Amino acid sequence: MSIPSINTGNTKLDHMLAEWFRLDKNEKTIAETKALLEKNDIRELESRFLVRMEFGTAGLRARMAAGYACMNDLTIIQSGQGLLKYLESTVPNLRTAGFVVGYDARHNSRRFAELTASIFLHADVPVYMFRQISPTPFVPYAVLRYKCACGVMVTASHNPKEDNGYKVYWGNGSQIISPHDKGISQNIDKHLDPFPTSWDTSPVSDNSPLLKEPFDDVMDAYFKDMDATLCTDKEACARTSIKFTYTAMHGVGYEFSLKSAHTFGLSTMIPVVEQVQPDPDFPTVKFPNPEEGKSALELAIKTANANESTVILANDPDADRLAVAEKKPDGAWKVFTGNELGALFGWYSWYAYRKTHPDVNADNVYMLASTVSSKIIAAIARKEGFHFEETLTGFKWMGNRSDELLRAGKTVLFAFEEAIGFMCGVKVLDKDGVSALGVIIEMASILKEQGFTLQQKLEDIYMTYGLHISRNSYFLCYDPHVIQALFDRLRNYGGANQYPTQCGPFQIKSIRDLTTGFDNSRPDNKAVLPSSKSSQMITFSFTNGCIATMRTSGTEPKIKYYTELCGEPGKGREELQNELNQLVASIVEHFYEPEKNGITPQAD
Repeated sequence: MSIPSINTGNTKLDHMLAEWFRLDKNEKTIAETKALLEKNDIRELESRFLVRMEFGTAGLRARMAAGYACMNDLTIIQSGQGLLKYLESTVPNLRTAGFVVGYDARHNSRRFAELTASIFLHADVPVYMFRQISPTPFVPYAVLRYKCACGVMVTASHNPKEDNGYKVYWGNGSQIISPHDKGISQNIDKHLDPFPTSWDTSPVSDNSPLLKEPFDDVMDAYFKDMDATLCTDKEACARTSIKFTYTAMHGVGYEFSLKSAHTFGLSTMIPVVEQVQPDPDFPTVKFPNPEEGKSALELAIKTANANESTVILANDPDADRLAVAEKKPDGAWKVFTGNELGALFGWYSWYAYRKTHPDVNADNVYMLASTVSSKIIAAIARKEGFHFEETLTGFKWMGNRSDELLRAGKTVLFAFEEAIGFMCGVKVLDKDGVSALGVIIEMASILKEQGFTLQQKLEDIYMTYGLHISRNSYFLCYDPHVIQALFDRLRNYGGANQYPTQCGPFQIKSIRDLTTGFDNSRPDNKAVLPSSKSSQMITFSFTNGCIATMRTSGTEPKIKYYTELCGEPGKGREELQNELNQLVASIVEHFYEPEKNGITPQAD
């Protein structure tokens, strides 16, 4: 292949482009790069070729396009090679333990999975590769079932259609954390030149003897485990009068969530016909993310209304998240937040466990949540006697901590994050929207017989354990310099290294900065949770009891905020909600400064 003349005026960029043309063999991404050169689009070239994708809260995730900052054949090959070399150096039994690969229904997902599998097969590593689209939870489940060294799921979850991703699970079935993420990244950098065989996917197409198809076995075993560990009342589900509407959001979920419903005893769900078949272009939604609320559930609400259905269940495209909505008596729809669902799942996990284990000591039982999620589980734990633990944001932290607790002989019932991610049980040490769907069906069916809707039970939980009012949202920001300046200003608000002491009329009691490791609520001013300079995250604890966290997203151009105000059992909702609304308005005005910074709020 002829390398075009390169003279961008940036010596480093010229070098990186020359390297790209030397290494890439994909005609489409070669042509794309040439076109950018011909247009002399230096800014776009710099954004793609001067930085490399890094492992974030959900592994690698980026736009599919040419360049080292994007998902494409070459960066997938480089990632696979680095992962292989790291595993060879750290897992002595790699060639007997094996490796798992799965993929979702996005553009190029199967191609990226086949490239990854082939790299391992060429290295004589047995590969369990799902040969059809599968939900993300199947990969960590398979890693544990087959005692594999590692697993990769090719997915960008709920991101826009232009994106894809590469999610890595360690041998404990949890997403990788340090030192593995750093070790893999270092090995990627050491092995950027494709191996002689890395572009050759014939081991997959020719069915190498080292290639195993786990789909049927995992499909059978996963749902048998669900039946054995999570189902407690199939009869209630079988006789319920509730009609459930289901959407897969154009993703992989329908086949698996329908099987989940059947496993729990429910005979059928009403499908949102336009959205239950996989379609990588997500044609009926602006964002394939059920977390966006009513705007993402318009077709589901229309379908439910037409079928006299009162509960909507929605998976995101790779079926590791679950959204839930319930019809109110006045005909309007209540879309539950992740924190509200966390309260329901947490309560029900304890209720179901106590029903089946009435005499077990609660002191051995644990639930977990991320630090930006509601503290409602902590309130339930204080009253009921089990343990609650808080982790950093991201299920990789909750999964790995759950693994540690299990190895110590503890019982882990449930973990959740406010971004509608739920881990019911421990057969999958990651968020799992397929099993969570079955659990919410059983929960709603039992509550119906007890005279409760999901909304009524949620209010009952808050009356019992204390109101926890949350308000979470985000601002879109595409300029990293603006993000850095915004957080630097907060760290030097009242002078050099002086954080704010108030936000408008609201006094701040303490501040924890997990970017720098600072926490002035501690005697030594050092945070207990691990800190990381690679992301921004500051938590403000106010004197009125509100906790507010500002952080950058690891997968999207967002500056998020999470706020929660907790009240004593019996305290009124309206008073708390008004106070929280005023505080959020102050945070937006004084800390975000959207007009000055040119950042855009979440659309209604």
